Amino acid sequence: MIDFTQLILGIVVIVTTTMLTIIGFQVVKLLGELRKTIEKMNKVLDDTGVISESVSKPINMVSMMLMGLKGSNKFIKSLMDKKQDV
Repeated sequence: MIDFTQLILGIVVIVTTTMLTIIGFQVVKLLGELRKTIEKMNKVLDDTGVISESVSKPINMVSMMLMGLKGSNKFIKSLMDKKQDV
């Protein structure tokens, strides 16, 4: 016959196996959710990059235009100074 110690050991093994199986399924579900969350974060970061590029291009163009106007202003002033000297 099975004595008391073997019975308790068998019950403990069965309970431990059941608990580890349940925990394993929970970990798999958790990793799946983590994967979905990371994919969503990646999409948000990609969209942020696109938005920042679309904002920075016009600002850069305006800056270049202003620098061109500044350069042409200096050129015109230098021409005016030469006319006054003559």
